Amino acid sequence: MVRALAEALQAWREDAQVQAVAIRGMGKEQPFGAFCAGGDIRFFHQAMLRGDAALEDFFTEEYALNHLIHNYPKPYIAFMDGIVMGGGMGVSQGARLRIVTERTRMAMPETQIGLFPDVGGGWFLARCPGQSGAWLALTSEVIGAGEALAIGLADICFDFKRLPQAWEDLARLPDYDSASLQAWSSRYRMSAPDSTLPLDLIDQYFDQANVQSIVQLLQNEGGEWCSRTASQLCTHSPLMQEVTLEQIRRGASMSLADELRMERDMVRHCFNTRHLDRFMRATDTMEGIRALAIDKDRLPQWNPPKLELVSPEMVAGFFVSPWPKHAHPLRDLA
Repeated sequence: MVRALAEALQAWREDAQVQAVAIRGMGKEQPFGAFCAGGDIRFFHQAMLRGDAALEDFFTEEYALNHLIHNYPKPYIAFMDGIVMGGGMGVSQGARLRIVTERTRMAMPETQIGLFPDVGGGWFLARCPGQSGAWLALTSEVIGAGEALAIGLADICFDFKRLPQAWEDLARLPDYDSASLQAWSSRYRMSAPDSTLPLDLIDQYFDQANVQSIVQLLQNEGGEWCSRTASQLCTHSPLMQEVTLEQIRRGASMSLADELRMERDMVRHCFNTRHLDRFMRATDTMEGIRALAIDKDRLPQWNPPKLELVSPEMVAGFFVSPWPKHAHPLRDLA
């Protein structure tokens, strides 16, 4: 699917007859209704156990696709109806117009499986207001349309019942300049459900040097929201939580191309954590996928098991590139 999307976008970029690109998911019984629900993680596990080099190719090509979408010269419109998670965020966050509906369920849930929010997550989450991007990355919280609009991960809300009509009308526009797209989208705009995010609390507690400090602050404060958030953080990989926070912090001052190159380095370390002498099944990423998607026992055995056992040196190793600059698989991203 990554290759099909990339080939189509590259061909359409040079095709004068193609004026704009729109992307949508497909429900089991109707158009729309599902965008991306993370079906790729089982492939990760199987490919690693087989020693399949396709795993390396997958991440290189996926991140290159994400970069292409963010820099696409023609209007690219994403209909983010239903579940929009992981790779679905990668093919929608670079859109010129990001449409959500009252059915949208959005998340970057990678830390649940011992991974990090990739597909450019360290770039677009770092640009959410305040600490909301770090909160979303670390908790793997699922948000709706109102929350997505509030933190800048969507542009407009449509009524999901009118999506087929909006899609057909979009195809009939005589022009796809900003004014035409704005007039079209205004016809289908609806008020999104109100955001329930406590942005003041998120900024207060997530503006810390590391995740251990965030959890300690939440636990000391108490209260329903603080206790629930601390519990969420404590169920995910302690190592990858700290790696993820460092990724978000670094991504805030990086270009998208550099951030994607950093992610490519990081994901190599996730499946082959050489600086900790952990490989294949011994990595937190493989253990997280096993517990969530393979055996489904939801009892991952993280290593180390607690945040206080994660050292700065453990985290730093994820940001050392396995390649010299001239040989980096994403060296050509501009």
